[in-house]
Amino acid sequence: MEKFKIKNEELILLNDGKIPDFPKYTSQLINLANQNAQGTRPKVVGQLSDIFPKYERENEDDISLKSWREWYLKEYPDAVDNATEKIIAQVENLKEAIKLIDKEMIRKWVEDLVVEKTYYGLYVQKAILSKLAERRGEKYRLATKEDESAGIDGYVGDIAYSIKPSTYKETMNRLSETINVKMIYYKKDKTGLSIEVEE
Repeated sequence: MEKFKIKNEELILLNDGKIPDFPKYTSQLINLANQNAQGTRPKVVGQLSDIFPKYERENEDDISLKSWREWYLKEYPDAVDNATEKIIAQVENLKEAIKLIDKEMIRKWVEDLVVEKTYYGLYVQKAILSKLAERRGEKYRLATKEDESAGIDGYVGDIAYSIKPSTYKETMNRLSETINVKMIYYKKDKTGLSIEVEE
């Protein structure tokens, strides 16, 4: 079976298009502004993955960039202007913010990312035990070295727990270790931790 990939830039060229030429860094900044402004969300420009097939059905004899542009701008006459207004407002905010950034602020940002956020993001045991204890009206404590050798990460009340990422569930059948305490599984995403506690 043959497998291959077509990169986004190639898609443009293979469709006889031209890659737009933006000055260095400007496209990245516009993209960042758009992420904050949400200027190209479906509520502003329409659900393009649904709109484009409709265009194809209505224009099957003339599928081209020119006809797509004309069709889209006729069907959604204000969309591009509305998106532009949202993004330009955010670009102005970025211009003001960038004036505030100096070397000391960058150092503080790097230290926060590399030191604090790594600690808070990767050292989850204490946070999980603390939250579970709060929910149950109990006290918690972290494991001793002896506890750790038995696979225990900590206690809530008198109950011992081992805390593992949710991916551990998929691999535990293949692992040689046996943990004979209650399990807490967590999954980390952009918004925080999702926790599952074994009853």
